[in-house]
Amino acid sequence: MIMGMIGSKFGIFRITFRRSAFRRACTGAALGLLTAATLAQADPVENFYKGKNLQFLVGVSAGGGYDLQMRLVARHIVRFIPGNPTPVPQNMTGATGLVMANYLYRVAPRDGTAIGLIQNGLPTYQAVGKEGVQFNARQFQWIGALTPTTETMITWKTTGVHTIAEARTKEIIAGSNGTSGITYIYPVMLNDLAGTKFKMITGYPGSSALNLAMERGEVEARNNSWDSIKSTKPNWIANKDVSILVYSGLKPDELKSVPELDDVIPNAEDRLVARIVTTGNRMGYPFTVMPGVPAERVAALRSAFVAMTKDPEFLKEAAAAQIDVNPISPQRMHETIEALFAAPDPLKLRARKYFEQ
Repeated sequence: MIMGMIGSKFGIFRITFRRSAFRRACTGAALGLLTAATLAQADPVENFYKGKNLQFLVGVSAGGGYDLQMRLVARHIVRFIPGNPTPVPQNMTGATGLVMANYLYRVAPRDGTAIGLIQNGLPTYQAVGKEGVQFNARQFQWIGALTPTTETMITWKTTGVHTIAEARTKEIIAGSNGTSGITYIYPVMLNDLAGTKFKMITGYPGSSALNLAMERGEVEARNNSWDSIKSTKPNWIANKDVSILVYSGLKPDELKSVPELDDVIPNAEDRLVARIVTTGNRMGYPFTVMPGVPAERVAALRSAFVAMTKDPEFLKEAAAAQIDVNPISPQRMHETIEALFAAPDPLKLRARKYFEQ
């Protein structure tokens, strides 16, 4: 009987133990599932971008400085975006980048799968009231830019014109993409405010076509950013094929002897107008997404941009392409835009004429 009681107690113990073990197993399994679910939800940005394409848009044709920077960033930034989306570069040309900027703002998906590299002069289009603008530059969510730009006016070696003073005494044929972009606006502004005599020929489809026209002798001068010249035509500099007449924006060490735009415009109010026209210098080549993209994805893209600009592999390729890296933060870009819109209306009205040729 005692043995029976003992056996009975042990049987109860075994049943109780089994039930407890079962409960522990169920609890462990539930915790495992909960942990897995928690981990799966730990980075919703990674979950979103994993397996997706990330479209990179630029509003100019292939081969120029904007296109080069867009493709460089597209190749590298995806390594730092959670989920590592696949970059898909696209050139969407028209109206000197305005078509792409309007598309980005009005049509592109607002989920973080489209990044635009817009022409840095486009916010000024809006600020001065240019027709055709269908975006609000103050609502773009800026990602960053690699470096402030330096705009220049250059002449080909056969012109015999090496300074602004000489450009005031001799008519020179300057080429441009159209009548609404910086390649047209810059020399026309110099004619008005600095007394130069550039004769404009328009209609070249992109920066590469303009460079070829210079080499063929079809045009004798053009506007271009210093970064673009260094990265796309370093032989022009090495061979002294071109002269740099003037610059605006950040002054590179290589242009120490070149006058700044303010230095060649004698009238003080005219200088203020020129600063409005060239506000884009302080924006660099700006990457942005449209309003409505979720904040956590915008933050991830901004963090990825910063990480990319510190990455040795990226920096090595940028240096090989003669692209300087002195990043502009989204906050600085926002401040530049706000200062532009705060400029006195009479000055913006005067600047407007250069965007309505």
